[in-house]
Amino acid sequence: QVQLVESGGGLVQAGGSLRLSCAASGRPFSEYVMAWFRQAPGKEREAVAVIDRSTPGTTLRTYYADSVRGRFTISRDDAKMTVSLQMNSLKPEDTAAYYCTASKFVYSTRAPDFSSWGQGTQVTVSS
Repeated sequence: QVQLVESGGGLVQAGGSLRLSCAASGRPFSEYVMAWFRQAPGKEREAVAVIDRSTPGTTLRTYYADSVRGRFTISRDDAKMTVSLQMNSLKPEDTAAYYCTASKFVYSTRAPDFSSWGQGTQVTVSS
């Protein structure tokens, strides 16, 4: 399995921006579908953004939750073994613990399909 470490969380005012980064180690990073999930207190963990494995000659497939589409951007750098989440126009409802995660076998938005998880980084958006 791949090991994941997130960074970049913090406190920001509504309308501000944050960039989350996730550094991977272990298995070849390029073999993994990568994603960011988040979980707010009392709520289920939800997929925020997913990015597929890079395939030469094809457009990189991505998914965004409706609540973040147009504001968040997921990207990956296979050479550096990192995945990032650029978050713009943040809203108080974006407040949550954000988790980086990896799946070797399936492009999915379901948490059980992801086998490797980081420890999480807290994002707090004040109004």
